[in-house]
Amino acid sequence: MKQFFKFVFASMLGVFLSTIIFFFVAIAIMAAIISAASSDKAVEISENSILRVSLNYAIKERTDRSPFNNVSLPSMNSEKYIGLDEILLRIDAAKNDNRIKGIVLDMDGIGASFATLQEIRDALLKFKESKKFILAYSEGYSMKGYYLASTADKVYLNPEGSVDFRGLAAQLPFFKGTLEKLGIEAQVVKVGTYKSAVEPFILDKMSPANKEQVNSYLNSLYDYYLGNVSKSRNIPMDSLRNIADNYSGRDAEKALNTKLVDGLKYKNEIIDELKVKLGIDKKKRIKSINIEDYTSPKTEENGSQNRLAVVYAVGDIVSGEGSDEQIGSERISRAIRTVREDDKVKAVVLRINSPGGSSLASDVIWKEVELTKKVKPIIVSMGDVAASGGYYIACAADSIFAQPNTITGSIGVFGIIPNLQNFFNNKLGITFDEVKTGKYADLMSVNRPLTADERDLIQQEVNKTYDTFTKKVANGRKISQGQVDSIGQGRVWTGAQAAKIGLVDRLASFNEAITAAARKAKLKDYKLVSYPAMKDPLEAFLGSSSDKLKTWIMKKEMNEGYLLYEQAKQVMQQSGIQARLPYMINIH
Repeated sequence: MKQFFKFVFASMLGVFLSTIIFFFVAIAIMAAIISAASSDKAVEISENSILRVSLNYAIKERTDRSPFNNVSLPSMNSEKYIGLDEILLRIDAAKNDNRIKGIVLDMDGIGASFATLQEIRDALLKFKESKKFILAYSEGYSMKGYYLASTADKVYLNPEGSVDFRGLAAQLPFFKGTLEKLGIEAQVVKVGTYKSAVEPFILDKMSPANKEQVNSYLNSLYDYYLGNVSKSRNIPMDSLRNIADNYSGRDAEKALNTKLVDGLKYKNEIIDELKVKLGIDKKKRIKSINIEDYTSPKTEENGSQNRLAVVYAVGDIVSGEGSDEQIGSERISRAIRTVREDDKVKAVVLRINSPGGSSLASDVIWKEVELTKKVKPIIVSMGDVAASGGYYIACAADSIFAQPNTITGSIGVFGIIPNLQNFFNNKLGITFDEVKTGKYADLMSVNRPLTADERDLIQQEVNKTYDTFTKKVANGRKISQGQVDSIGQGRVWTGAQAAKIGLVDRLASFNEAITAAARKAKLKDYKLVSYPAMKDPLEAFLGSSSDKLKTWIMKKEMNEGYLLYEQAKQVMQQSGIQARLPYMINIH
């Protein structure tokens, strides 16, 4: 009896302490939410102001308007982020806002890939058409930060700072050795000489074909980068290559001598220069507003009944509903079907930012795109990545637009079936026995290797999927299936390369894709509407809070190793035949 009361008391104490902890966590969450909500109130913008642009966070395609979005777990701090859609809108609005006299870029760190940077860079160049100034100042510029900073009229650097101008590199991790130590074999079935998603699990370095394609698209990205910086800074491309090869920008004085920057100044000197530009007394304070807080002047509501829909397809392609950061075949198909059946919607832009995923889910979405093209214009705008399954869902559209530095192509398929027999038997001491009613009843079992018959069966399915993929690309692009195969084989291309081989129609920005869709539908006045609707804020927060906390802890403990963990987990958790980018591309 004594033991009984002891256990009961311990249980009650545990419940009581859990309740107390939950109570204080709930209060912290609510406080953070209230803080985030209050920060969303319109900030008053004074006359003669400057717009500050830093963007030192991961830039998503769309701004999450949930009050929970700005709550950072587990610190519960409130931090404001906006998506690419709002960044572009606000820079464009500032161009015609008489209260804004110029932009100050602080490009110390920026969380975006090159196609997203290109969208922002294009918007900054359009802003300059207003004859307003852009000034860049930082304690240090990364390659990505400098790409945006180079648009400025003047680029300044802290006298002790540096420009990390050293070219681009792509490093790929390989897990073959790890799997061998664990007694795990990755059984691979694929189509495509360049379809190298499987290489990290069966090789310890890049295959010659993979190295060829990485070298090709990396140099394409680099050439385009240097070309734009050369034009903005009036420095020959050969000189820029030399600066990178000698790492001249690492030293502030050398960065000045090579004309990467226009001057070495401290913050107080920058403030003095801005006061001169704004025409205010040295004793007065500069009025500024962050782009995250900036709201454009209210304009008259567009009374047009015509709609132009933007359907966002972002993330891995999976079957089912997916999420705001995942392309669920049901959710995205339903969104495309909705805009197709809505008579008010006259044209559609399908915005794709995806490395691909399930080939079956891709095909489900592809069908909705094909049906839509029959009744109204649908144009694809590619973001950072629209490859493999991402290209599959694009190929049926009327036209495909991409940035020169978009990653696309990768027309190929594969499957990985892990064989864990040695791991179970020799590492864990687990053995298996079974009874089955059919020859293939235990096909895809991970506790034994594939038989020759089973491997041949799966290869046939992979070949069939590749044939279907290339046939649909051929029909959509109006070229032969043989030609698709010659530029397919899983090979990755940049947008600039894809335009030359017929996979992309035009190199253009997101806004240019919208303009083209409106022109094709013969629209002069229209309202932009976005699909699919973003998830319910409370449901999304409660559903993801534990994942956010777990991710935060793992990132903190693993640092750069977290990316390797994510890549290994992502590939090993895949089920079914995949139309996916060869690997997690990390260019720095």
